Formats: sequence, structure tokens, C-alpha cells
Amino acid sequence: MKKLTAGLFISLDGVTEAPDEWHFPYFNDEMGAAVGGQFGAADTLLLGRVTYDSFAEAWPDREAGGGEDAAFAKSLGDTRKIVVSNQDLTFTWRNSELLTGELVEAVTALKNEPGDGDIAMSGSVSVVRQLLTAGLLDELHLLVHPIAVGKGARLFDNDVAADSPIPLKLLSSNTFETGVMHLVYTLDPDAPTGDYEDAKQHIKD
Repeated sequence: MKKLTAGLFISLDGVTEAPDEWHFPYFNDEMGAAVGGQFGAADTLLLGRVTYDSFAEAWPDREAGGGEDAAFAKSLGDTRKIVVSNQDLTFTWRNSELLTGELVEAVTALKNEPGDGDIAMSGSVSVVRQLLTAGLLDELHLLVHPIAVGKGARLFDNDVAADSPIPLKLLSSNTFETGVMHLVYTLDPDAPTGDYEDAKQHIKD
């Protein structure tokens, strides 16, 4: 089964919306390697429509421009891109297609396709939430920036937190020179349990 990973730029107060407005000052070689590593292991990108539209608007021009990021732009263009949307879309970026069918069933089928390349996601927060809740996301890569943005959509909204807690297990952590933390989580089927009666045993005088 293919591994499904999601990568998000996130602020210290949990904001994931419009990272282009606050994360670029923290982008260095370490972050570039982290992002490139996630995409480099993938042969398929799964994107929400808004994220796809922003990618399709920017990366083909960057590839054609031949600048420092042209090679990465070409790699994105060459990769299979599957878009989650309830609307019929017309694609101009090569190797793009619409995810057909109900999200959970379609992504389950996608993960069961032959091949050993990963399926990578970037942004697409509402899709990430749904796949986490469904137990389909294998790794959640959070690039936590040392900045409180103060406004904007957050990864976990009140509905998710109140009605369906999602226990996660930390797989790895790395702190960049900029103070950004690269945290990789997976779902934790064996999350710890307990209450205050258990916790107070660990309180020292």
C-alpha cells in the first residue's frame, strides 16, 4: 500500500492559512531539504482545489522561466497530480486529473494502486483533516514557525477537537537554525489513557 504524507507550514498558534504572507523569512536550506524530501519520495500529488489552483498558477511559469527553482518546478509538472473538488475542472497543467468518487473510498483505492512511490499532499487543510479522521494519513509533516500570526484558518478547528480527538505519535523532530521545528507525526492507535488520579502520582513535592 502506498504511503500518504501531508506537509503543512504552520504558525505557533496553529494557523495554516496564507503561509506565503509569513513563512518566507524562515525558508532556508534545511526547510528546502525537508520539503524536497517529502515531494521527492512521491510519484503522486493529492491536492485540494485551492492549493492546486495556486500551484498551477505559479509553477508552470517558474519552470518556463528557467530560474533557480525551475528544476523543482519541472519535477512538480512531471508528477501525477490528483485534485479533490466537487466541481468539474479544466486543467492546463500537465499530468493533472480530478479525483473521482467519494473522498475516503477514492483515496483508499489510490493508496492500493501498484507501485512503491508515496502520495504527497501540501496544504489542502480541509482534505488533510478528513483523511486524518478517516485514518488514511500515514505521516503528517508540520513545519512549525516561531511566529504567532493571530488570524486565519487553523489545522484543527473546534469541531474536530471537541467531537473527535485524533491521537498522534511523534515519529521525528528537528529544529532548524531559524527556529522552525520539523515535526513528523503518525496516527497513534495505542495512545495513552488516564485521568487526574493517574497523573497526580507523578507530581513531586
